[in-house]
Amino acid sequence: MIEDTHVGLAHGNGGRLMRALIEEVFAHHLADPALDTEADAVPIALPDGEIVVTTDGFTVQPLSFPGGDIGALAVHGTVNDLAVSGARPLYLTLAALIEEGLEISFLERIVASLAAASRAAGVRVVAGDTKVVPRGQGGGLYLALTGIGVRPRGRCLGLRVIETGDAVLVSGPVGDHGIAVMLAREAFGLSGDVESDAACVLPLTEAAGAVCGLRFMRDPTRGGLATVAHEIAGGTGKVVELDETAIPIRGATRSVCDMLGYDPLYLASEGRVVAVAAPDAADAVLGAWRALPQGGEAAIVGRIGGAADERFARVVLRTRIGGARNLPELESDPLPRIC
Repeated sequence: MIEDTHVGLAHGNGGRLMRALIEEVFAHHLADPALDTEADAVPIALPDGEIVVTTDGFTVQPLSFPGGDIGALAVHGTVNDLAVSGARPLYLTLAALIEEGLEISFLERIVASLAAASRAAGVRVVAGDTKVVPRGQGGGLYLALTGIGVRPRGRCLGLRVIETGDAVLVSGPVGDHGIAVMLAREAFGLSGDVESDAACVLPLTEAAGAVCGLRFMRDPTRGGLATVAHEIAGGTGKVVELDETAIPIRGATRSVCDMLGYDPLYLASEGRVVAVAAPDAADAVLGAWRALPQGGEAAIVGRIGGAADERFARVVLRTRIGGARNLPELESDPLPRIC
């Protein structure tokens, strides 16, 4: 039984206190009766298909923010990387780096949130590890997850299949997560009702994946929509043209950006999908997304142009007044530690 109210270094020494922390906090919420919890490694069953693996780390500050927390965010971020690759997420492993002094009741809330997000996404946490670092050497809690999924054989998604004239789509308003985390820090004395869009995007990717002519998917996390556009331009050698009037941005998010000088096109979303589809498939992807609760504000936001000339912009924003603006590649991080 855990008698302490805060995590101490002894909770990471391999002894009784560590066992109690694991059993009463982590295993209490994440244990799977079908797995051998005494083993150092766990066998898993995989259906036929290509095995897809991803690893991601999460250091967001603060640990809890409007619309989510580091636990649910870690699941969504890892699952979404699998989903936009065309895979069905199945398993997760978890490594938790806990700073000495973290309140145990808060840690349990985060683990409970992580467990709930895993169940909602249909994935199982099959292995894990905990470490405790001395006070002052961590941000309270860091999480690292590895995700394993299976993709149907022959599914062809990627930069190499994008063609000139293809449409660029986004599944909903961009930039909400970045602004929600920034407001939660209270760094500028501002408050607002912006909530993170953090969510599992699997319903969106499965709906888009059923459309013949889908070329590419990505979740616009760090660096936002503009950075995904640069990834496409760099990987294809083609210009990406975005339409400012078509890009969905919530009014509250835009207002905060206007006040602080941020560009919402560079801010993270954690529950959105950017897709590229053939011209004759774009409307089908759009319709499939808009039929889902989280895709009601999906939009076609641009197109793939011809071959890029290194002397000119690779990502161009067609503005509201009819002009064109270069969207340069992100260099400095406007909002560090948002995931």
